[in-house]
Amino acid sequence: MAKITVLVENTSGRRCIGEHGLSFLIEADKRILFDVGPSDAIIHNSVALKIPIHEVDTIVLSHGHDDHTNGLKYFHGQKLIAHPEAFKARFRKKNKTPLGINITREQAQRQFQLVETKEPLKISEEIYFLGEVPRNNNFEAQTTAFLNADGTPDFIPDDSGLALITPKGLVVISGCAHSGICNMVEHARKVTGQQKIHAVMGGFHLTENNEQTQKTIEFLKEQEVERVMPSHCTAFPALVQFYQNFPFNQLKSGNSIFL
Repeated sequence: MAKITVLVENTSGRRCIGEHGLSFLIEADKRILFDVGPSDAIIHNSVALKIPIHEVDTIVLSHGHDDHTNGLKYFHGQKLIAHPEAFKARFRKKNKTPLGINITREQAQRQFQLVETKEPLKISEEIYFLGEVPRNNNFEAQTTAFLNADGTPDFIPDDSGLALITPKGLVVISGCAHSGICNMVEHARKVTGQQKIHAVMGGFHLTENNEQTQKTIEFLKEQEVERVMPSHCTAFPALVQFYQNFPFNQLKSGNSIFL
């Protein structure tokens, strides 16, 4: 059985603060941090939960946005797994403000045992980093609200996730799913060789009850996914649609999920 502790989420929980960002502590056959949130919230919440966070020796980044990576300043010496493009400068299209990772590749190399890979990486017998996610369907990752430093559209090629092998099936965990949560599920199957999907959780980057949201729900129902837990960058209109099809408890900082 895998245990996932929500260290940072948009919504505060008992004793734990909420902030726009994400961090999960994954405990399977190995303990890893998946993202580190936007600030020292990860430290505050791990103390409140009595979790010795600095004993975890591996950090995985879902992508290089600041709400998932700024907490890196509070860590040192761990193995850090990331897509190579996680370290590039990036900006919001609407106002040109920066939202990229707050350390350079060179700083990361000095601060951590940096492992950069576009390819999937087997972290343990039960945990896989998915690497760069192919974007194969025609309804996800079609538009972007972000820009590269040269002004070209940034489709977040570094967006990735984790796949956990459990007795009940695969658990697919996303940070924001800029690559598309359905694309990520299909890629997780290919990477692991496992077909049954037990659970999908994390940010889905869906904001409206629109065609993409409905097609995502249809896909997950067709795959007979048993547990769907959208959070973080999944906005209320989309959350309502997911709840009507896959009833779930809202993820809050401090929650523990057993899968």
